[in-house]
Amino acid sequence: MTEIRRFATLTIVLVVMLLVLGTQFSPEVQAAQSSSTGTWKNTSSMHDARNYHTATLLKNGLVLVVGGWNGSAALTTAELYHPRTGKWTLTGSLHYGRWSFTATLLGNGKVLVAGGSNYNGYLATAEVYNPSTGTWTLTGAMHTPRGDHTATLLRNGKVLVAGGGSSYSTAAASAEIYNPATGTWSITGSMNEPRVGHTATLLNNGKVLVAGGGTSNSNLGIATAEVYNPSSGIWSLTKSMHFGRRTHTATLLSDGMVLVAGGDDANNYCCVAVAELYNPRTGTWSDTGKMIDPRAGHTAVFLNNGTVLVVGGQSLSTTHYGSNTAEIYNPCTGKWTATANMHFYRFGQTETLLRNGKVLVAGGGDIEPTATVELFLQQ
Repeated sequence: MTEIRRFATLTIVLVVMLLVLGTQFSPEVQAAQSSSTGTWKNTSSMHDARNYHTATLLKNGLVLVVGGWNGSAALTTAELYHPRTGKWTLTGSLHYGRWSFTATLLGNGKVLVAGGSNYNGYLATAEVYNPSTGTWTLTGAMHTPRGDHTATLLRNGKVLVAGGGSSYSTAAASAEIYNPATGTWSITGSMNEPRVGHTATLLNNGKVLVAGGGTSNSNLGIATAEVYNPSSGIWSLTKSMHFGRRTHTATLLSDGMVLVAGGDDANNYCCVAVAELYNPRTGTWSDTGKMIDPRAGHTAVFLNNGTVLVVGGQSLSTTHYGSNTAEIYNPCTGKWTATANMHFYRFGQTETLLRNGKVLVAGGGDIEPTATVELFLQQ
């Protein structure tokens, strides 16, 4: 009888252990444990707190961060991030303080900065950074002052600048081309609609897709999209997105499709999680998986493994203006997976893919701009 009792007790213990282990290693729990597809590591802070700045990966592997807003003024300062040391060094300052401008890496390795805002309104000025000397040189001014516009390096080495705010209440439909060889701007065809807070993506066929935005700085997100042909200088309307939006992101994928995600919607509601794909071959849009977190004014980069990392942005939180969440889109499944949270809440930050495969996220902030910087390491 004693042996039977011992056997029964041992059996009960084994069953309980198996149940516990089964719970720990069930598919649902395993999925939850593996849902984090990357980690974040703090690196050295910038010299200046800033948001609405730019970050450009130079041909020497360093990252140039320029301008932005420090909470009280438009910055002229610029600094360089060294991935090998994780340190920042100051470099030459801009001639004009600016935020919400564009920075474009030219074929010659220099960086073109154009437009933007300061307390006096929008700027038409442009300047070029020379990494060899660490200095800025004024170049020809644009024909139209603009901020929150787009700038796209074309295959011919010229830069297409389109739309943006031409005043604090008006968006522009105009577009112009910068020629690095002459340092001058020339007018090209205007878009079919004025846009601010839109996106511009260089397609594999050399044309440029512009999507969404608002028709004024205080207007609602629109769904229309159009394509620029560099050969003719003409914009042609393509199919509209399923969802009107502004301050979203657009990312070119390996297969030539364009992923558009998040933003403020057609009712000026922040923020949305909807995402869709543009097919350049058919000129049509198709829905894809929604993001885990609604967000607007976020950033996105295409990773070396073909996925897309989306970071930060304005959130629906009642306690934070910015978001500390990040997630990855898998084009093969059309689904999003959460990563570990960033160490800081960020809105108006920059996101740069380094040559070592890590992602540098700099500045932005929650209520006030921050100088903090962190690295994303994919698992």
